[in-house]
Amino acid sequence: MRTEIDTGPPASCPAPFNLAAHVLARASHHPDRIALQIIGPQQAERWSYARLEAAVRGTAGALAAMGLAPGARVLLRLGNSVDFPVAFLGCITAGLVPVPSSAQLTAAEVTAMARGLAPALILAAPGIALPDAGDTPVIGLDTLRGWRDHPPADYLMGAPERAAFIIYSSGSGGTPRGVVHAHRAVWARRMMWDDWYGLRPGDRIMHAGAFNWTYTLGTGLLDPWAAGGTALVPAEGVPPERLARLMRRHDVTIFASSPGLYRKILKSGERLDLPRLRHALSAGEKLPETTRTAWRAATGREIHEALGMSECSTFVSGAPDRPAPEGTVGHAQTGRRIAVIGADGRPVARGVPGTLAVHRRDPGLFLGYLDAPAETAARFSGDWFLTGDSVTMAQDGAITYLGREDDMMNAGGLRVSPVEVEAALGAHPEIVECAACEIAVKPDVQVIAAFYVAAREIPRDELDAFAAARLARYKRPRIYRRLARLPRGANNKILRRALRAGPEAEGR
Repeated sequence: MRTEIDTGPPASCPAPFNLAAHVLARASHHPDRIALQIIGPQQAERWSYARLEAAVRGTAGALAAMGLAPGARVLLRLGNSVDFPVAFLGCITAGLVPVPSSAQLTAAEVTAMARGLAPALILAAPGIALPDAGDTPVIGLDTLRGWRDHPPADYLMGAPERAAFIIYSSGSGGTPRGVVHAHRAVWARRMMWDDWYGLRPGDRIMHAGAFNWTYTLGTGLLDPWAAGGTALVPAEGVPPERLARLMRRHDVTIFASSPGLYRKILKSGERLDLPRLRHALSAGEKLPETTRTAWRAATGREIHEALGMSECSTFVSGAPDRPAPEGTVGHAQTGRRIAVIGADGRPVARGVPGTLAVHRRDPGLFLGYLDAPAETAARFSGDWFLTGDSVTMAQDGAITYLGREDDMMNAGGLRVSPVEVEAALGAHPEIVECAACEIAVKPDVQVIAAFYVAAREIPRDELDAFAAARLARYKRPRIYRRLARLPRGANNKILRRALRAGPEAEGR
């Protein structure tokens, strides 16, 4: 049996369409319902649907009055405050294309981004690095907030296929790429509501990631609003160990985060009393089974994982009504068409490793990389978009994640998944977290290395014996290095390229 699955055609996106109009449609039906709460140790900041829509449309009115051309790009240099979604949706309402960016970027990094982006406008908060962008106007926070009271603009409706926003993704190679998404992308997210979230209209969803990340932006803000729920966002500076207390105090029903943050929340080892929480969500990188087990023991609740990427958000997942079989990420969401593609460009047999691919019909698939048609075309094999994720598909269609294609390791000609090595070593009672990658020990000679975080330097013999009981000889690390912390990017993903190239890999 071949590894191609078609779960049925997705629902057609209405036309004309506007992403912001879709996200805020509940404002006309439930104007007084709380859409957003910024929560912290003190009183929560509350925004009703009516207030949020008024701020968005007022911002759109001020932007429209500037006379910017439809489709003009607006670079957002904003933090995790309500200013971010108001500016993001305000731009889209007015027919402009917002470009979220990490507040952690340096001036040099954001200048390089702006050089290729050529923004018509920059919206900026104090303390966040700005690019050297020539004469590009920069609008500060005071002015931006004043725009909320401007006469409102109507939603600029149009073709669902037109560009709505651009997300920058560093990709596995570390080179920032602009990922251009259409207005229809938010409509496609409805396929996640049942097949990952188990989303209900009254849900109170907390996400603790940065707003510029597609995971946070979609799961933490856009989807709760489109479904009529409440988005809860931790205030700036709230430490991970306080998040469980905030979840309990504010009756969070769904919590979403990345594996790294789950580990920090669980660090105390205490039981977490979360009576209103139905379940949690994880994405961004592979969820270690040790973290899943620890969360279940601490909360009595499950974590449902999803696999996706900046170019298509998530499309494979477990869900409350269909949990992922043990060791897998889950199944294709209803409305998706996926396959596991081999080197010949055709679907491989079930159980055979290959590249996970998404059919080009998917309404959540990006329009392309910014001003890079050749690079965009190179990611397709016929009608299939190649994700770069190495996976296998079981007989029942469940997907097992093996790692990024460019992170896969080679041991004597045999491919080894870093995820498998990390899962084995992560079971060690003293290892907090670990990452595996290949490093060069001499020209043309590479070996598998494991980098781990623990309270003490664990003897090499002990680690060798632990690995030997769980991994075939060719999969076992030849080098172990203890680190104070694993290198991570702005979205908390492990940077294996930094392990391969950085000083942590020296002294071999």
